[in-house]
Amino acid sequence: MATGKLLVCGLALFLTIKSNLLHSQQFTISFQRPSDCGVEQFYDISSQSCVKCGPNQSSSATGLSCECVTGFRVLATNGASITCQQCPLQKPAVTEDGYGCILCPGSLTEQGTCQCPSGSILVERDVQGNPLEEARCEVCNGAEPALSAPDSYGDRCQRCQASLINTSQSCMCGSNILAGGLCFPPNNLPTAVNPNVNYAELSLPVQSAWFSTNLYSSAAACLVYTNLTACQALGNMCVMNMHSFSSVANDACGLYNTIFRATAALGSTQDISYWRANLPWLYYGDQPGLANRVLQTEPLPTGFSFKGRSRNTDINLVAAVYNARGDFLQWEKVGGNNLQLCPDTARRQEAAYTFGTAYQETCVLSVADLLRVYAEPLFYDVFVDLSRGEDRRLLPLPTRNLNQEYNRKFINRGNLNDWYLSRRVLLVDTLSGREKSLGSLPKVIRIASSIRIGFQLVPGTQKGQVYPPLLSVTYSDVVITAPNTQTVSVSFAVEYEMDQTEAHMKTDIALGVLGGVSVLYSLVKTASWKRRIGSPLIDMETVLKFLLFYAGDLANVFFFITVGTGLYWLIFYKAQHFVSVLLPLPGLQEERFVAYVGCAFALKTVQFLHKLIQQLSVDIFFIDWERPRGKANKTIQGNAIGEAKHNPSPVSIWRTYFVANEWNEIQTIRKISPTFQIMAVLFLLEVVGFSSLALRDPWSDLQRPPQSYSPPYSLTLRYGLAATLWLCIGLLQIIFFTAFHERFVEDKIRQFVDLCSISNISVLLLSHRCFGYYIHGRSVHGHADTNMEEMNINLKREAESLCGQRGLLPNTDTQTFQISITSRLRLQYDRILEPLSRRNGPSRLVDAASGHPFDRSTKAYHTMNRFLGSVIDHAHRDMEYVVRDKLFFERVIGMEFMEPMDKSIFYNDESHSFSDVLFYGNEATLLIFDTLFFCVVDLGAQSFILAGVLTYFQQMIFRLIRNGIGRRNLANKTLVDQRFLI
Repeated sequence: MATGKLLVCGLALFLTIKSNLLHSQQFTISFQRPSDCGVEQFYDISSQSCVKCGPNQSSSATGLSCECVTGFRVLATNGASITCQQCPLQKPAVTEDGYGCILCPGSLTEQGTCQCPSGSILVERDVQGNPLEEARCEVCNGAEPALSAPDSYGDRCQRCQASLINTSQSCMCGSNILAGGLCFPPNNLPTAVNPNVNYAELSLPVQSAWFSTNLYSSAAACLVYTNLTACQALGNMCVMNMHSFSSVANDACGLYNTIFRATAALGSTQDISYWRANLPWLYYGDQPGLANRVLQTEPLPTGFSFKGRSRNTDINLVAAVYNARGDFLQWEKVGGNNLQLCPDTARRQEAAYTFGTAYQETCVLSVADLLRVYAEPLFYDVFVDLSRGEDRRLLPLPTRNLNQEYNRKFINRGNLNDWYLSRRVLLVDTLSGREKSLGSLPKVIRIASSIRIGFQLVPGTQKGQVYPPLLSVTYSDVVITAPNTQTVSVSFAVEYEMDQTEAHMKTDIALGVLGGVSVLYSLVKTASWKRRIGSPLIDMETVLKFLLFYAGDLANVFFFITVGTGLYWLIFYKAQHFVSVLLPLPGLQEERFVAYVGCAFALKTVQFLHKLIQQLSVDIFFIDWERPRGKANKTIQGNAIGEAKHNPSPVSIWRTYFVANEWNEIQTIRKISPTFQIMAVLFLLEVVGFSSLALRDPWSDLQRPPQSYSPPYSLTLRYGLAATLWLCIGLLQIIFFTAFHERFVEDKIRQFVDLCSISNISVLLLSHRCFGYYIHGRSVHGHADTNMEEMNINLKREAESLCGQRGLLPNTDTQTFQISITSRLRLQYDRILEPLSRRNGPSRLVDAASGHPFDRSTKAYHTMNRFLGSVIDHAHRDMEYVVRDKLFFERVIGMEFMEPMDKSIFYNDESHSFSDVLFYGNEATLLIFDTLFFCVVDLGAQSFILAGVLTYFQQMIFRLIRNGIGRRNLANKTLVDQRFLI
């Protein structure tokens, strides 16, 4: 007994598992065409499958119904099925209407009906419509009151309309309901229907002539006679009314819903609960809110791949096409212009159905052309073709109609959980808006102005799996006023998206971590700045300085995160085999990325301007070590006889002017060539074709055929590509100039240091109050004011090591230093320059006894020259300095650990870091700023050429500002007359 129970339980479990396997795809159906049906099958346009005909029946010529075989008559019919009965031997022929048997006067046709000689009419009934025992070949007599009537051509008699006879047993409908030429008995449908088509966008209901004529008859024929064509026509009218439901039960969708509930006992079609037998499938359920279950429960069984042997990028869509009267027309492969209203070449239109290619086509169509081409609408049931060999399967494409109303609310424009998905779409409806008659000009036409097919990638997939695609349609209602001049804009798009939550989370984590690190680094910079200005107090200036430092560091964080993100999408999207990532969609999904780029640019601009202002206010002085070689005779006029007086010979100022001009020239030199940078980037993007890599498709081809479709650009890819190319070319230039050009051709920074040594001039630079740089240019030969011969001899002796070394300390070559000076030294420096700063103030503060401004400048220059020279020569006990090397950690964080309390500190600096007060030493900041400027302009204008041109002008403007104001600052701080700065 126990064994029997186990066997029963096991069998039940097996059947349950098998049933689940067979129905793992909840909405798939068997794909069958009318041509697939056999001789004894007909194609059921409602279930879209082949159905076996009854006994003694075969498929009709159209394949959409069954008919009795030869020798059999129709015994009974209800519109959906027939019953056949064989004719007796004494009456072997079947009447033309198929309902009776008769004896023929002559031969039979292949169809088993009587055949009359040419020119005669077969008469099978008398004038009253009674069937004859034997058919006659004579002219039809259409006399009443027989149950016959002339046909539409008037050349034969035929049985009255079946609904009349079935309902009233006569050719008159009588007290029954006559609608659309059909007679109906009383039924559950409202006798008064609402023939209005609601154009909600216009708040305009229109009483449709088509609905007035066909709405009730289609609904009644569908419910009472199970007429499949009538059911399809009713569904089409509901589609014309945008699938909208309201409290009104007698409009098109209300009648459809009434029949849907009334025919629940008939069961479902194709094992889909939402598809009622004999009715078209219009809705996913009877209540909103099932969209999430429909769209994101099960992925498509096939995966997509871009490369390799398993490459699969074809989107196979098919559509069952119906006309407005409910007739099934054909199956069509979706492609070309059946869902696309915009005219274009077949090759470009086919690109819409290549997986991964973001397709977007927009055009403006003439209303007059739409009225001419689309006299009647066509209706499409769209499916995804999942056929594999002989296993031919279809997956219905759910539709999101954005014009659909539910209780007068556009339900599909809000949250996904409120959507009410539907089936069946139309493109252009010029029929339902005809108000007076079907031949009149429509008052309103409805156009599918936006059609979008969206694919969503399954999260975490490595095999290119996607959920069932969603067909989104937006309709525009156009009131016809002047059709010859009216136009309407339409678009068709295929888009691909994935859940960006994980990517956003990783970006936020990176931003949070690096942002925290940048806070610490900015605090270190602020502490270093406080030490270098010699101020221990934390005031508002300190807070402002911290914010400026933090702006620059945070700009770098945003920049590297955005470049990394763009490069990630560029590499992983273009190089993937099986689809695992899809690009962020334009709009909402790219808004955050674009915002990050904007933040990076804004913050980097703040940092750049901050550095520019710092460089334009740096303190600089040239210390001239040259001393007079002898005495010069100067004649002084006495009373009558001139006396000769010996004064020291003057030291030439031209060396100082020359060094000042060289410093003025190197203020804006860079480690790269900005012009070459722009030209190289534009050459690679526009000429070589790297810009093609930023297109929203999976292909990596640099050159595209001109006749092929070009998808829109991805802002993420465009930014990642442009920024990466700009940085790569910039880094290559830096490597070239550093490793080759500066080593073997020309190094302007080291040449300036050599020039200082030859000119016997040292340079003191104070970028902060108590911190700066020192270039030791004291000549080892003692004098620089000499002739060419002596200069060559001196250089030769230096080359042969026959003289001392150039370094500040004996037997060293180190000429450049970072210096931390004491406050005492800085106060003395400011005290010497104080008279010059007062000359720019109010006249009442200027000492009249101080003389002419030129005299004050000359006096201050000589005083400063002697003072600084004596400090370097250790002539001031209270202003001594020591020379030491910086610790490794001090160099890394850019901060000095020791404060110059009693003695100044000179740090050996082999890297010539005095270039930090020049463009040359801030190449990283300039390169990133130029990159962001170029990319921001391109993101806004979608033009690399415009971005390159504006970047060039931006560089030129800031170079002019740096040159102009820097030249003025150089003249003010060095006391060199600006007229000598060429």
